[in-house]
Amino acid sequence: MKYKNRKTKRYQFLICLAALSIISCSTVKKDNMTQTKSTASPAEQGVLFKRSNLVVSDMDRSLKIYRDILGFSLNSPIEVSGEDSYSYPVFKIPKEAKIRFVTMDTKTQVRTMALTEVTGYELPKPSIPLMSALVIKVDDIVATMKKITALGLETTALKAVPGDSYNYKEQAFIDFDGHLIVIYELY
Repeated sequence: MKYKNRKTKRYQFLICLAALSIISCSTVKKDNMTQTKSTASPAEQGVLFKRSNLVVSDMDRSLKIYRDILGFSLNSPIEVSGEDSYSYPVFKIPKEAKIRFVTMDTKTQVRTMALTEVTGYELPKPSIPLMSALVIKVDDIVATMKKITALGLETTALKAVPGDSYNYKEQAFIDFDGHLIVIYELY
């Protein structure tokens, strides 16, 4: 009887642990996107990569790449930033420049990327070696790169990489403002 009682208590304990783990996370659905949202406080969540933000000279031209070719969707309308925008000191943008800003989603991630357009000030050319890159998964690398090449952008050769668990192909291009973008396809 004693053994059975211990076993029942252990079973109840495990059920409580499982219930707590289910309760501690909730699912948030926005349009067709599902994300798991922790109920832990922001201080308890640890490191979280929120988004990359590219400074560009022409928002509409950049959207031809990021929205029309790579498939990001606008999370909100393009906004004109005020004079007190945090982007001025963060990106060291002169106050005489004008700023517009937009965040973008993927099918599975909300606000994973942003574009900050700076006009009224000439953006510097990137230095060599390039210091950073965005790495983005696509469904069809050949079709995607065909569209990128049609824009006249600098590209690298396609590279196929065999792996133990999966194989992938990757190729890079430099966008209109000098940002290095590496795309890949799993196969």
